[in-house]
Amino acid sequence: MQFDRYTITLLILRPDAPTLREDALDALQDEHMSHLADLHDAGHLLAGGPLLGAPDRTFRGLSIWRASPDQVSEFIEQHPDPAVTAGRFRVEVIPWMVPSGALQFAHTRLPRSMAEADS
Repeated sequence: MQFDRYTITLLILRPDAPTLREDALDALQDEHMSHLADLHDAGHLLAGGPLLGAPDRTFRGLSIWRASPDQVSEFIEQHPDPAVTAGRFRVEVIPWMVPSGALQFAHTRLPRSMAEADS
């Protein structure tokens, strides 16, 4: 059987995350979303979004990349997420395989802010 290989990144809330005012958190979330949209528009990120109702509330987001874990790790070091740089989150990089053809990803438009996501 043939397998397609992807890399998943998990966005995890750091236990030592800085305490930010609500307006600063909102601005940081918008920067984070814009960053993900840029990565998707450039063809690096296949899909990404929040993890809703995760049993462990430290798991906040998941992204899927068509690149090796080493390539993704190097890329995110060179193009860090603003929320990671701010110390709010850390990123876990995980290889993932699925039977060939099981998944297809269409290029779509990711929201660049919470206001856009809510509209």
